[in-house]
Amino acid sequence: MSSGVVPQISLIMGPCAGGAVYSPAITDFTFMVKDTSYMFVTGPKVVEEVTNEVVSDQELGGALTHTKKSGVAHGAFENDIDALSQLRELIDYLPLSNKDPVPIRHTGDKIDRDLTALNYIIPPSSDTPYDMSDIIKAVVDEEEFFQIMPDYARNIIVGFARLNGQTVGVVANQPNQKAGCLDINASVKGARFVRFCDAFCIPLITFVDVPGFLPGNHE
Repeated sequence: MSSGVVPQISLIMGPCAGGAVYSPAITDFTFMVKDTSYMFVTGPKVVEEVTNEVVSDQELGGALTHTKKSGVAHGAFENDIDALSQLRELIDYLPLSNKDPVPIRHTGDKIDRDLTALNYIIPPSSDTPYDMSDIIKAVVDEEEFFQIMPDYARNIIVGFARLNGQTVGVVANQPNQKAGCLDINASVKGARFVRFCDAFCIPLITFVDVPGFLPGNHE
């Protein structure tokens, strides 16, 4: 197995059913194309025979299902061209293996640029939510941030950016979703991303604004 040795990425652009779904589910990143791709072990016909539930391919294992509910997929794209373009952007952030250095892409972003906008993004009251993405984009090179799993466990943000041209991983609480509280899904999402960055020696930048863990018997 190549887990932790080379980045493993799956791009689902059509049907993926039965035993074929096991491989993409265990890769580092899995991306899907909206409306044309789906993943499931047993299809709608089997589900209907066993449970009498009528469900479509997309409802059972489409891109939106796996990016918003199950967390199996890390992103959903509008079409094949968009998917391939976004995948190339992701690869540009990653080293070729755990023995290769983190890639550096020189940018025109000045290291001493003025960030006065940060004085106004965070509201005076701690009860007022704000978007942590605004802070992340203000800090990183050229305001470019490749977010991973943007639609799943939205109370935590993870993704890749660059500082001084070097790839960094970003982990941040999101105050405008559940006040930034950590729950089970957010914790797993963050831990998986941190584990990947650790395996490939990608430095981590954390933005912390968290009231704690979400209480309740479901957590």
